[in-house]
Amino acid sequence: VAIKKINLLQESSYELCVNEIQVMRDNKNPNLVNYVDSYLLDKEVWLVMEYMDGGSLQDVIRETRMAEGEIAAVSRE
Repeated sequence: VAIKKINLLQESSYELCVNEIQVMRDNKNPNLVNYVDSYLLDKEVWLVMEYMDGGSLQDVIRETRMAEGEIAAVSRE
């Protein structure tokens, strides 16, 4: 598993965190990282999710140049 830690003291983190949990919990798809559970520890929410080997999508986007058609295909999936 992978754990994403979200500091609730940061501006707008609470709303983003709640939305992220709802989206991950309600959307099961083989093309998405699966949500396992979440925990509130002090002033952080820990989101436990399926581990994705290869890094985050943000890392992939920063390191990879894609043509418009490739971006459209990734977005569609």
